[in-house]
Amino acid sequence: MIEISGLNKRYLTRDGVDIDALKDVNLSVADGEFVTVVGPSGCGKSTLLKILAGTLRRSSGSVKARDIPLDGPSRDVGVVLQAPVLLPWRTVLENVMVPIEIQRLDRKVYEPRARALLKLVGLEGFEGKYPSELSGGMQQRVGISRGLVHDPAFVLMDEPFGALDAMTRETMNLELLRIWKESGKTVVLVTHSIPEAVFLADRVVVMSPRPGRITEILPIDLPRPRRLEMINSERFGGYVSAIRRHFHSLGALDA
Repeated sequence: MIEISGLNKRYLTRDGVDIDALKDVNLSVADGEFVTVVGPSGCGKSTLLKILAGTLRRSSGSVKARDIPLDGPSRDVGVVLQAPVLLPWRTVLENVMVPIEIQRLDRKVYEPRARALLKLVGLEGFEGKYPSELSGGMQQRVGISRGLVHDPAFVLMDEPFGALDAMTRETMNLELLRIWKESGKTVVLVTHSIPEAVFLADRVVVMSPRPGRITEILPIDLPRPRRLEMINSERFGGYVSAIRRHFHSLGALDA
């Protein structure tokens, strides 16, 4: 589904200094796979997602989706951000339909899909509500629906639950896995939380401090469907410890 080869991103600062954000990143993501990305702050995780989303140009290397070069925004990509950024004057359904309007797709075709997605995320009956009437978790479900409504080939998620409290975050992790299974989408998710990365993923991509490189890709051999009780298992703890060792001296990641 996604093929990244020799990806580099260099920024030029105002004082004329070059800063390497990403260096020689290579990664393949299979169709239907759930991949999470962890790394210390400033390592280029969000930069990587922006390049995959087509909103940031790479300096060199190649990025392909379904063997087609990604050189700009694409309808194949859905994006879910940490803050759902819902328009307060629009209803839930109208917020979900924003990508359809921007891409000038047929509303008659996609509105039934939007309603089906709201049902999938547990918001059936809330179509006419406004963002101010929703909890944080419910707002993020609207954001997920919006990211899926145009039927993208893969979905990018940048800390989608980082602003939620711990209990709501756990619930949303379970909900996300259910939605992922039922939708069959390919997902690449960035997180600062190592346990969250392990709980969600088929594989965890571990990145180094800037310039961001991939230091390890760790397959997660835990049965699906995942259950919260797994977090207390010895195998789960082993994965978390293996990833945390990369950052033991950095103190840059959440527990």
